[in-house]
Amino acid sequence: MRQGTPSMLPRDGTRLTREAVVTIVCQPGGCPMRWKPFAIFLASIGMLLVASAPLWAHHSFGVVYDEKKPVTLTGTVTKIEWTNPHSFLFINVKDQDGKVTNWRFEGYPPTVLYRAGWKRDVTMKPGDEVTVFGWQARVGGPWGHARQVTFEDGKKLYFGPGPGTGDGGAAPQVAVPSAN
Repeated sequence: MRQGTPSMLPRDGTRLTREAVVTIVCQPGGCPMRWKPFAIFLASIGMLLVASAPLWAHHSFGVVYDEKKPVTLTGTVTKIEWTNPHSFLFINVKDQDGKVTNWRFEGYPPTVLYRAGWKRDVTMKPGDEVTVFGWQARVGGPWGHARQVTFEDGKKLYFGPGPGTGDGGAAPQVAVPSAN
């Protein structure tokens, strides 16, 4: 009887072994070639999804934040997340009616904060009073991108980059002097 025919399947309720399945599905010399391209295709899709995950997680300033919505808020630090690719600062802000809202501000990764003068668990701790300048998210709500943090003693440190021009670098950041 030829391999792979239905008469080879067990009819008594016993389970197939791996070898039996390979014998039924594959030809005598191994699995048919049509499986190899399919397996390569699935593996390629899987690798692309894994490799592109960091790209999905990252974004440009202009996609998430609105440079036309600057905010300057004073509040009490509730939490600091030193994470990659961005750190997060959470502050409780009281409005005029006394209602407290917890704002989340995104900023540089920890390595850049360290180079900018930040020290984990030293520069700023939960309970500290700070003023944050930044830009609100396009979707609104208590979410923003922090540019600068001002501490009670007046010290200022950058927490994130500026918004940029959004033109991909075509416009100079400063006025170019004339060649006259």
